[in-house]
Amino acid sequence: MSKKLDEFNKKQLKEDLPEMRSGYTIKVHQKIKDGDKQRIQVFEGLIIARKHGQGINATITVRKVTSGLGVERIFPIHAPFIEKIEVVKKGKVRRSKLYYIREKTAKQSRLKEIKKTNNKKPQKSEPKKVEEPVKKVKSKVKKEVK
Repeated sequence: MSKKLDEFNKKQLKEDLPEMRSGYTIKVHQKIKDGDKQRIQVFEGLIIARKHGQGINATITVRKVTSGLGVERIFPIHAPFIEKIEVVKKGKVRRSKLYYIREKTAKQSRLKEIKKTNNKKPQKSEPKKVEEPVKKVKSKVKKEVK
């Protein structure tokens, strides 16, 4: 029985997900049904928590502030109604759960952005040879007197 369940769960896992961590600002594109119509709604916010590992039950909690009110939504990452997830910004944090952000104002909750670094090493150029000016030195030679 568990083999069949594991096989079914493996089929449901999404392969094209970007790297997501706490502190990243993301856009979640979600399919919504309005009667017989279907549309995509975008929810952009900060990931404040990621739970339940990498499996089929994995979820992320996304928070955004809209007209002064904080809105949090919990998205199952591998759900079929999630169209795609885009990473907008990568914030530098030292915690895995950012629940303290709830108490902060918008200005206080700003996170430092992770800067992209180039992995290319700069080419070493040959050191320039500096020519020193030649000093003319008068040599004092003593003449021997016989």
